[in-house]
Amino acid sequence: MSERMREAPAQAEAGAVLVRQLGEGASYWQPMPANGHVEVIFAPDEVAMEHPLGFGTQTVPPGGHVREHAHDRSEEIIFVLHGRGRAVIDGAEHPMRPGSALFLGRHRRHMFVNEGDENLVFTWTIVPNGLEAFFRRIGRPRRPGAQAPAPFARPADVLDIERETAFAPPPENPRQP
Repeated sequence: MSERMREAPAQAEAGAVLVRQLGEGASYWQPMPANGHVEVIFAPDEVAMEHPLGFGTQTVPPGGHVREHAHDRSEEIIFVLHGRGRAVIDGAEHPMRPGSALFLGRHRRHMFVNEGDENLVFTWTIVPNGLEAFFRRIGRPRRPGAQAPAPFARPADVLDIERETAFAPPPENPRQP
């Protein structure tokens, strides 16, 4: 390799930096059937990004589940931090436990079910972004440490919100937990 190729460009523009601790991102209570809450840690409206993505955490309480869905414009990564449950991906079941990592390409139907007796907590990364806007629009603002509200329904226009954010049209025959 030539010397010229090894040198960093003299005028290279540095990208943005944002450092957050858990609890510093926007957080939203989630409606049934997931219940629980999400925290949006990084999103393009909070930090300049060359490749727009969304990153955060989701907490699903015992008995809750993230209903079956797919993303038609995005790829998603899930990494389990706490709790136990199962992921159902295109009908195949996979255990979810601390350290489980899932890559979900576009149009892969998936759902996450908390089958344990404690919260199922995982990170989510979606590229390109959009999931954070969905959570904001269907959820209710949450302050860390606040008591969970009574379970509440998804908004009446949830299908419109899904189409406008990060979701494929819902399956005609959605699987149930």
